[in-house]
Amino acid sequence: MSVSVLGISGSPHRHGNTETLLDSFLAGAEAAGATVEKVILRELDYMSCRGCNVCHKTGLCVVQDALTPLLERILAADCLALASPIYTMGITAEMKGFLDRGQALWAQKYILRTLEHSRGHLACHAGVFISTAGMGSGQVFDAAIPAMKAFFGTLGFEYSANILANDMDRYKGIRGHPTALVDAFKKGGEIVKTLAACSQ
Repeated sequence: MSVSVLGISGSPHRHGNTETLLDSFLAGAEAAGATVEKVILRELDYMSCRGCNVCHKTGLCVVQDALTPLLERILAADCLALASPIYTMGITAEMKGFLDRGQALWAQKYILRTLEHSRGHLACHAGVFISTAGMGSGQVFDAAIPAMKAFFGTLGFEYSANILANDMDRYKGIRGHPTALVDAFKKGGEIVKTLAACSQ
């Protein structure tokens, strides 16, 4: 059975540093035999969470838009790669709005107890965070990681890897980085091979 990898780009800048890094990861996954798909959040018409908490009672989001089928497709993926550049020390508005819409699934898991994931399930589902930043500070990604950890855990993905490339200003973009694209390609292949062995 082929491993399915879903990559979601939360960058408002098409074909920029972060999406290019995501593309390299997906290319590595595809080369290893995975079925890959990429979604660009800026091309979707969706609303942010209303904070109405109806999902705490029903487990369902009252908002029906482009994110409704996307969240369902995520649950069917073996690997979820979330990509966002760092803006003002955090993830983009596009990515944050997307993550917040997972509140209905959070309610299913933690309030209604209707969504459960075994340890075996988690071991066979990988979550990957992909990000770039202009600054050279190693701490520039710190604020983004807890949101990724929470989202992956809610949806049943083991937080398996960070693919991070900072100092983009100095390198004048991701293509000037000496190792980032190659490392992302390799990581895509490694994760697919691990997941393929898990499903046997």
